[in-house]
Amino acid sequence: MSWNLISNYLVGHWLELAGVVTAALGIWLTTRRLLICWPITLVSIFVYMVVFFRAGLFSDALLQVFFVVFTFYGWWYWWRGVRDEGQVRVVLLPLRSLFIAVVLGVVGSFILGSLAKRLNAALPYLDAMLMSYSLVATWWQARKHIANWWLWIIVDAIYVGEYIYKGLWPTALLYAAFVPLAFLGLRDWRRAAARA
Repeated sequence: MSWNLISNYLVGHWLELAGVVTAALGIWLTTRRLLICWPITLVSIFVYMVVFFRAGLFSDALLQVFFVVFTFYGWWYWWRGVRDEGQVRVVLLPLRSLFIAVVLGVVGSFILGSLAKRLNAALPYLDAMLMSYSLVATWWQARKHIANWWLWIIVDAIYVGEYIYKGLWPTALLYAAFVPLAFLGLRDWRRAAARA
């Protein structure tokens, strides 16, 4: 590869690459249960909002809007926990909450998929399902439920295929890296729960 080809790629994909770096850093900081994860994640959300819109992945672009709200909520909720308890404590997910979240994910997938199809979005139902369950995982993450990592493992693995299909190679590689990061988060959060 020539330097000219590499520099052209970097210039042409700088926004997506910035999203990759900030998203990976944000997730890694989340696995460590550090409050700084939330503002770093917020930067990646705004970057990916633009990237996904340009790629015609409207559900993913809309998902970023919801992520902004969840990010501010998670940031506040974790900060409150640190203030009151001295650290971010993880919490097990009640079975009833699990059932409700799965049902809401299915309902959201169909509603958002129908809307995305009307907007001629790329991969409307797949993208809507991933959006719906990403919202569930983000809610669980904000509420400090260990189960968020299991759901992220599944969702991120499916996202890899979607992004390869859409030609978003740096993002596909990022989501491929998210899978082992989610396993790391699962391991670390379980250890934290065992120590509590």
